[in-house]
Amino acid sequence: MNPLKFLDKIFRGFVYSIIRPAPRDKIRWAIFGIIILTIVAGSLDYPKIWDTSVGWINSKIGAKLYQFPKFPFRLGLDLQGGTHLVYESDMKGIESGERNNALDGVRDVIERRVNAFGVAEPVVQTNKSGDSWRIVVELAGIRDVREAIKMIGETPILEFKEEGVPQAARELTEAERADMADYNAKVKEKAQEALTKVLASGADFNSIAAEYMPGEAGEKENIGDVGFVGLDKEYENIVLPLYRKNIQKGGILSEVIETPSGYNIVKVEETRDGTRKVKANHILICYKGAEGCSRETFKEEALRQITDLQKKVTPKNFIEMAKEYSTEPGASITGGELGWFAKGAMVEPFELVVFDQGVGTVSRIVETKFGYHLIYKVDDKKIPEYHIRRILINTKKDSDYVSVEPWQATGLSGKQLKRAQMEFDQNSGMPQVGLEFNDEGKNLFAEITQRNVGKMVAIFLDGSPISIPRVQEPILEGKAVINGDFDINEAKTLVQRLNAGALPVPTKLISQQSVGASLGDESLHKSLFAGLIGFMLVVLFMILYYRAPGVLASLSLLVYAAVVLAIFKLVPVTLSLAGIAGFILSIGMAVDANVLIFERLKEEMHSGKTYELALPEAFSRAWPSIRDGQLTTLISCVILFWFSESLIKGFALTLAIGILISLFTAITITRSLMKFFGPYMKKWMILK
Repeated sequence: MNPLKFLDKIFRGFVYSIIRPAPRDKIRWAIFGIIILTIVAGSLDYPKIWDTSVGWINSKIGAKLYQFPKFPFRLGLDLQGGTHLVYESDMKGIESGERNNALDGVRDVIERRVNAFGVAEPVVQTNKSGDSWRIVVELAGIRDVREAIKMIGETPILEFKEEGVPQAARELTEAERADMADYNAKVKEKAQEALTKVLASGADFNSIAAEYMPGEAGEKENIGDVGFVGLDKEYENIVLPLYRKNIQKGGILSEVIETPSGYNIVKVEETRDGTRKVKANHILICYKGAEGCSRETFKEEALRQITDLQKKVTPKNFIEMAKEYSTEPGASITGGELGWFAKGAMVEPFELVVFDQGVGTVSRIVETKFGYHLIYKVDDKKIPEYHIRRILINTKKDSDYVSVEPWQATGLSGKQLKRAQMEFDQNSGMPQVGLEFNDEGKNLFAEITQRNVGKMVAIFLDGSPISIPRVQEPILEGKAVINGDFDINEAKTLVQRLNAGALPVPTKLISQQSVGASLGDESLHKSLFAGLIGFMLVVLFMILYYRAPGVLASLSLLVYAAVVLAIFKLVPVTLSLAGIAGFILSIGMAVDANVLIFERLKEEMHSGKTYELALPEAFSRAWPSIRDGQLTTLISCVILFWFSESLIKGFALTLAIGILISLFTAITITRSLMKFFGPYMKKWMILK
């Protein structure tokens, strides 16, 4: 046969199998789709196999195949370790009708405070039960939470500020520099003197700390106690010398360490294993619509700009390029420095790149919700964390001589704000925020608006601006309206934040539970081992009892597990012990559908039907039982998810996802496998 005619015949057959597929072709295409789905889901679950294969191919034939995108599993508090905090709000001074809004406002403030602290995926929930008004906070991955607790627990502070006339940034005068240098030199001598005393035989660290830090002497037992510190920006200069000199529990660093705060004499109280951290700089090019971006540049133009920068930037010139081109506030000074950070501190697309790239390299272009990034990875270490006590003697800085504060306090605060509420403009119907002040606030607000017509008056909550409206005219009656391009949700959020700072809602910590990462790892390994044993027993039962159909059901179950785990990564689902239990339970539910189908198939074949006739009949008759059984379980999952707390929600969510995927695998994948392999395995398909 002519080779060209032979190839033409094969090609035509392939095209016809797509355009006008015969029944057997349809099954082949279904099996092909199942194989592709399994490869993609398996690569999402465990990308190392794909990446190793791609690396080998690239090295052998010089190809440029890409590695598989990495999506880490999101682990909950009980698996990753962290802290569970419960706060209670005192509602005695709040009218009953305002209490729900007050609690929601405080929750919003706490959530923003936690996010500012750098905690990844925090859980902040309200819990209203009788006279108890509580807020539950879960900080996964955070074990030393003293500063976070302090920050979270403070009552919100609402302030109204007017545009100041900031002192122009300038170089210090010779006299100021001389004064600062003289002061800091004396501070260094004082610190060296303190170190000599501390290192002397039999010295009492507490007494010496009280002598040099008199402001903290009232808490002598804890004076200078910083808690556990790691490779973050503030303590990097302390942790690295401790690591290099291998200082252990009870040891004192034999040198004075300078940090931005001043000179430090450091004693180690305890050490523990640290987490992997990287140090990086980045260039950000943001665009209109990106989070936190004030530029009017469109996304396409921003991409062009970052692409041009990618061609020019190198590890050597990266910091200077960041100072010149990055749109991140302050980058002209910091060079895009991010300091040290662990997984969970940055947004996911950023972390997926920076933790994989090599030290001293510049990344590809990375897109996040903030815009486009180029990342220069400076270092990558896993260094222990140290519980330290220190004697800190503060130094003077440029900011002690030059003030550049752009906003000035007006004396108007949340104490004078009577209430904030959402309203609707009578002409446009657009949502707006109404403010009402008490008598004291009315007079203050009148003075502020009279002298700031045409200017901005900023509203700050916890030191951060939440709204910066422009004053259109003097407001003398103590009632004002903030309008703009609000949607309803934005207006509600602003009202909550204003009321959180306006209403006196003292919030105190009433419960704290810590989960160590080692306990979480142990629980995770035990759960995964239990799941593996359960999976293997189910597979063994299916094969022994149902023979060939059991083998095909087990293959379907493997696809099911791969797809469910991939969905857990992509959604992403926060996996707790309860969530893993839901997943393991769903494996049994997935098999249950196959059992119903096989039993129905057995009945059809015993009635004298051939395998080809019995198979579609078995699926169609088993479907109502499968559907109704799974639907009732799904309803239970919805109820559990809607009305329960976080742990039970995780169980309900993973079980519901498992049930939905099990319906797909039982009806589609198992059916396709049995149609495809049935003709070759008829001998083993006869069910006794």
